[in-house]
Amino acid sequence: MAKYKQLANQFVLEIEQGRRKEGSKMPSLRQLARQYSVSMSTAVNCYQELESQGWIHARPQSGFFVTVQPSLHSTPEWVNFESKVTQIPTTVIERAARSFNQAGPLGVSSAPIDELTRLELERSFRRGVSRIGNYLDEYPDHQGSLFLRQAVTKHLAQANFPFSAEQVVITEGCMAAIKLALESCTRAGDTVAISSPCFNGILELLALMERKIIEIPSNKDGIDLEQLERHLDAGLLDAAVFCTSHMNPQGITMTVAQKQKLASLANQHQVPIIEDDVYLELSHLPEPPLPAKYYDKGGYILWCSSISKTLSPSYRLGWCLPGRFIHQYKNQVGLSTYGISLPVQAAIGDFIESGSYAKHLTKQCHQLQINKKEYTDYLLQRLGDRVKISAPQGGMVLWLQVPTLDVKEFRHTVESSQLDIRLGDLFSTLNLYDDCFRVNFGYPLEGKALDALDTLVHLIIRSS
Repeated sequence: MAKYKQLANQFVLEIEQGRRKEGSKMPSLRQLARQYSVSMSTAVNCYQELESQGWIHARPQSGFFVTVQPSLHSTPEWVNFESKVTQIPTTVIERAARSFNQAGPLGVSSAPIDELTRLELERSFRRGVSRIGNYLDEYPDHQGSLFLRQAVTKHLAQANFPFSAEQVVITEGCMAAIKLALESCTRAGDTVAISSPCFNGILELLALMERKIIEIPSNKDGIDLEQLERHLDAGLLDAAVFCTSHMNPQGITMTVAQKQKLASLANQHQVPIIEDDVYLELSHLPEPPLPAKYYDKGGYILWCSSISKTLSPSYRLGWCLPGRFIHQYKNQVGLSTYGISLPVQAAIGDFIESGSYAKHLTKQCHQLQINKKEYTDYLLQRLGDRVKISAPQGGMVLWLQVPTLDVKEFRHTVESSQLDIRLGDLFSTLNLYDDCFRVNFGYPLEGKALDALDTLVHLIIRSS
């Protein structure tokens, strides 16, 4: 057997045995040649062999990385149903309020910030305040700091998602961006399409804003676009809100074809679609996916995102590309706020412009990829066929289904033990997900996170 194939097989064995973690960086070609005493041509052939088999991938100007392998475990089953217009019951708000009485590592979708990132942020705040200078005695621009808008524009252009600084509006986080979008293009009593299951924060927001909903079933590719199209054809929808990449809670990312179709439907029917893309950059794949907004030719998609998941929710900073609704959107900003804190905008703009944000994202995605595997492996080792677990390609949440679960008993034991997870009924007005729940894997599997996951396993065994 050729030397390069022997070396490639050795790496495959190390990856399969977990000695080289998915997402971890491989030695450079020079390091490989020196470490294994082979020629550069042998090193190149070895990596080409591993790439052709899908074990590693190259990232421009970064090197070679171990590729995330497809999941072989059972994943939650998707329920097909005929969607219809629904008035959101008040119990949605009551359930949401009850779920936030506790706080633990498995509940809220979040991840810690490492010490190096904290230090970089401190430096960016010092530089940001200096940059503001004489503007400290002025109110912020309603559209947001031009410096931050330019930094965001440049950053996302490097991810092949180009737009101009004049097209973006800075907001107080992603949920604020979505609320402003809904206020810009809908009114109380209007009907809004959402995915089923849907992030409970969106459900709660729509209930508070007195919008009706149509839940569209999820499937392995994203959502049932045929049902969505039928409702659009019938004129039943005034707008839609969809997470399209690494959906919360189900972990699905819409295929490129789905995103293209979604953009086409929005433009064909001239119905605004609000795209919740807060997890877009937390991809576990070599390249993050592009949003549906990328394929939007007529400006009917209002794209919303923030740093709440990628960096920190405490800064309350996000943005929106409102498309053709930008004038209505800016008017709503003027009615809702006096602008976003200028020092925060300056600091985050500096953090992005300096390259620290991109470096942080690389570390964050790598750590989340490790966490996902460790959480999944731990649950499968302890629960086996008892549990079905989603296999998201990004984000920081797992969607679990236990078909044999005694739902009433499980809810009682979860509440009495004060375990912080998100139960399935939070994510829908329909009784379809009672045997499901969402788990955050943003924290490394140690300390409180490990204790909480161990408690969860015991409660599942006890209740199924």
